[in-house]
Amino acid sequence: MTHNEIAEYALDALKKAGADKAACSVSRGRKDEFNVEANKFTLMRTLFNDALHLKVIKDGRKGVLAVNKLDKDSINEAASGCVALTASAPPDEAEDIAEKRENKTFDQGAGGAGMDRLFARTKDFLEQVKDEFPKIILEGVVSDFNSSQTAFANTNGVRFDTKTEFYGLSAMFAAKDGEKSTSFNGSALRLSSLDSPFMDWGLQRAMFGESEKSLDPRMIDGKFTGQVIVTPACADMIWDTLIACFLSDRPLIEGTSRWKDSLGTKVADSKLTMRAAPLHPGIVGGERVTADGYESADTDFIRGGLLENFALSLYGSRKTGKPRAGNTAFSSIEVAAGDTSLADMIKGVKRGILLNRFSGARPGPSGDISGVAKNSFLIEDGEVTCALKETMVSFNIVDVLGRITAISSERNTSGYNILPWCCFDGITISGGG
Repeated sequence: MTHNEIAEYALDALKKAGADKAACSVSRGRKDEFNVEANKFTLMRTLFNDALHLKVIKDGRKGVLAVNKLDKDSINEAASGCVALTASAPPDEAEDIAEKRENKTFDQGAGGAGMDRLFARTKDFLEQVKDEFPKIILEGVVSDFNSSQTAFANTNGVRFDTKTEFYGLSAMFAAKDGEKSTSFNGSALRLSSLDSPFMDWGLQRAMFGESEKSLDPRMIDGKFTGQVIVTPACADMIWDTLIACFLSDRPLIEGTSRWKDSLGTKVADSKLTMRAAPLHPGIVGGERVTADGYESADTDFIRGGLLENFALSLYGSRKTGKPRAGNTAFSSIEVAAGDTSLADMIKGVKRGILLNRFSGARPGPSGDISGVAKNSFLIEDGEVTCALKETMVSFNIVDVLGRITAISSERNTSGYNILPWCCFDGITISGGG
């Protein structure tokens, strides 16, 4: 059966099993990849990934189940099991499935796998790293071509069919010079074509260069309040955390989000515009159909400092009475460029940090957060000076949005996000002295 035929069969099986309402998603994926260890190709393999996700509502109770076998017997068993789960679920009037609007087919094909060229690009990447950054040790590199066909269907007549293809590169690396070495760092790219070398994409050169400069780190003495420039490599510190902790279903349903009553009000400096943008051409393999069965649309969360939308699913919207978001691709973040060059941004920092990686727990409802700055550098009198070690940063993630001093005119595109450099003031920075 094709993926579409499997979806129809599964939906029919759910109805026969007693579902009042039902939805299913069928995905058939393939990944062809090269593995490199210690600068040597060690493996070429093909991985297949079949998945069937089921949701049913019976007597106002929800059941969900996922399986990776797509034969008829397995589908029938999964459908019966999914409906059976509703018996032990609490009734919830907010549970529902997407209403039918316009059914569509989405084609994000890249012309099929070009494995010979992928091998050549990977080989060139290894050679460029060796030539340009001799102190970099590539612990592991994976380059791949990903393809999938996905069908979504529900009992309201919703039907979506999506084809997605893209290339990927991930690298784990550190710098080493004699007895000196740095901690490991990683990078990841998604590409729609192989027209340009991997080294020319994203922050590859910057990250390798900064890793080599980190071989002689210095500890800050004492504690001070300063500015932190958050680089695009540190997306999870601010942007992902804001969505997860203050804009999404759980904090809004539980009422813990500080922004629960803030739609239409100012929550950040007017320089900030932040959105989920899966349809942006710079986002590779972006979501076209939401997990709850709607056509995806780009969604502004903060525009000009004003909170315009929450990141709510259909369930979250019905549970809170607030508008549903246009997509569920909340890792496809775009932050609008500012009007300050990165060079001028750095010149404007009296004392602070260029932050490339942050290791810390997510904040509680108050927004307070602290953690360790990794792969980061001290800025003094407008110049990036030394690499840092054992440096703590502490701040309130909600309050700090009102203390944005600059956003860079440059932006980095990794295929996952489109982000500028952003400078925040009033952050506590402390070392070991």
